[in-house]
Amino acid sequence: MSISTNLNNIKSTLPKHVTLVAVSKTKPVSDLMEAYNAGQRIFGENKIQEMAEKHELMPKDIEWHMIGHVQRNKVKYMTAFVRLIHGVDNYKLLDEINKQAKKHDRIIDCLLQIKIASEDSKFGMSAKEASEIIQSKEFSELKNVNITGVMGMATFTNDKKQVEQEFKLLKSTFNNLKTIQAKNCNIETISMGMSGDYQLAINCGSTMVRVGSSIFGSRNYN
Repeated sequence: MSISTNLNNIKSTLPKHVTLVAVSKTKPVSDLMEAYNAGQRIFGENKIQEMAEKHELMPKDIEWHMIGHVQRNKVKYMTAFVRLIHGVDNYKLLDEINKQAKKHDRIIDCLLQIKIASEDSKFGMSAKEASEIIQSKEFSELKNVNITGVMGMATFTNDKKQVEQEFKLLKSTFNNLKTIQAKNCNIETISMGMSGDYQLAINCGSTMVRVGSSIFGSRNYN
């Protein structure tokens, strides 16, 4: 099936309150343009350099989401245009995003990445760390970032019960953080769920799903 058909099929299954991020990492601009021409405007990349190159070549009404692990020394390459950074997993990174956003006179929306998976390879902070960050004096002084929610990646497993428990953990973390009154913090988004488990994620409260291979087909990492 074509990219546009895949995209429309997925969109038809999503509730109105759920945002679709088309995960376009490793895919050529021609594939992204097929999705764009079918109406998709939100694309997610996991490498800053690749995202910056695609941003240069593609229409400027696209919302670019950085969904991968972010290295502090590369933040400067995306702060002029990135719409949402999903993977903020520590305070130092937040501070760097703030510093670079200031240079462009922008306020950049960020999600706090919470570690919900049992795998050591997954990044993220604990719910306690997230709570401490948004209540800290240092955070209240950052003027160029806005925390809009949380993001999590479930364990890569066929055990749906485990994945469901991890999604529910993220939802309860979201609920707790939402009760905290803090400056530059408007908790509204739960980014969880990918091609294989986005329906389960939505059932557990996700408001933003990151779907790639179900739209663009399997990836070639060679």
